[in-house]
Amino acid sequence: MSDLVIAMTKVDALPPTRVTDDTSILTIKRLVFEPLMNWDRGHAFPGLFCSWTHDAEGRRWQFQLRPDAVFHDGVRCRAGHVLDFIKGILASVDMFGMKWSYARYLARTRISAASDSVVLVESEHPFADILDIFSEFYIARIAPDGRATLGTGPYGFADLVPHAQAVLEARDGHAAFVRRITINCLPNAEARWNCLQQGHADVAMQLDHMEQPPAGDSRFRWLSEISTLSVMYYLNCLSGPFAAPEARLAANLAVDKEALVHEIFGGHAAVSSTIVGPAHLGMAAGTIAPIAYDPDRARALLDTSSVSRDLLLRTPTHMPEHAPAISHFVARALQRVGFHVRIETELDRPEYARQVGRKEIGDLAIFDSSPHSTFRVLDDKISSVSQAIWWQGYHDSKVQKLISAASHSVAPAEREVAYAACLRRLNENPPWLYLVNPISLAAARLDAPPTALDAKGTILVG
Repeated sequence: MSDLVIAMTKVDALPPTRVTDDTSILTIKRLVFEPLMNWDRGHAFPGLFCSWTHDAEGRRWQFQLRPDAVFHDGVRCRAGHVLDFIKGILASVDMFGMKWSYARYLARTRISAASDSVVLVESEHPFADILDIFSEFYIARIAPDGRATLGTGPYGFADLVPHAQAVLEARDGHAAFVRRITINCLPNAEARWNCLQQGHADVAMQLDHMEQPPAGDSRFRWLSEISTLSVMYYLNCLSGPFAAPEARLAANLAVDKEALVHEIFGGHAAVSSTIVGPAHLGMAAGTIAPIAYDPDRARALLDTSSVSRDLLLRTPTHMPEHAPAISHFVARALQRVGFHVRIETELDRPEYARQVGRKEIGDLAIFDSSPHSTFRVLDDKISSVSQAIWWQGYHDSKVQKLISAASHSVAPAEREVAYAACLRRLNENPPWLYLVNPISLAAARLDAPPTALDAKGTILVG
């Protein structure tokens, strides 16, 4: 076996119940811990739960723990560990101090241990979406001495200096290709690229954050994947111009998203067609074409409506990447079809997220939607029944019926078709100004051990 050195933006071991969408931290979590379910292209596969069964209606689920699952200190992973983890995560908060939605998702369920190796989930309603939720739960525990976070994954922490370096060592019999992984924290994308060029790293992550990613450099093997992240604008559907469906459609028609991809993202993005990206559940069931660039139709829609033309566009300075540049691009496009746009910039990114959660978005506000679960995006951001924290007043009775149909679909093929119908309707009557799904980009030395990217932008080793 060989060694591997990775340069990434962050290095840390978050508390076990801290959820994150950061690709650097997720890379570490996938190596050291295990999710209850693995996820790929919208579907769940065995993880720490090696198998599962459910009743015909999808109200009662039994999950079997992998029999050889053992924490790094030799303690067998039992159903009680999973229950303790879930109890903790239900009270967890995100990086902005805002509560996650898991408590709401699980409010009408009972989770218990049927045995030492079986977790039982009983729900008042059909709940196949439990698979999505469990794919985000990476089981971990704090060592008895309080100094280490232990998982059941193929690698354990040999050393960790938060915000600087982590050293991971393979557990016996668990890693076939790499015995030791050194992860160095380099927040600057150009610094990661230089580190790779100088031979100080075997893999450099998140090179799509560079101003001009050198993806044609044949000295390296390039890894790319369309991200589950959606860069978009929330539209204020509660009041103002975008309470009108024709104004929301006009905004989508007004922006040349292909030009945006080339001018702002250097070609490293794909134009969005609905609320999620191509790797989400529902997208494989049928092609959903992006809303075409048609400024003439946008002007015609506005000319026949009585909506105000004055818009307040809100933006942070980062998260998403290039937020100010995107906002100026979009403002110019909206102005060309007859809107009058004023840009307001918020310098405090955590406060910006809290403002969006309080519905303080002006008329439109740039944001990034990160969950890989179609269920989560719909429930958190679209459903007028849930009216959750990120919902901005959108209501479409057809969408609500389709969401309900999807939530009652249990068989994987049925769920795919049901979610596809919902996503198509959201293309026809958009709640957001759709922009792009960025393309995650990493590079590896030609002689480096095998690595790949998944749709979350996470590096997979071996």
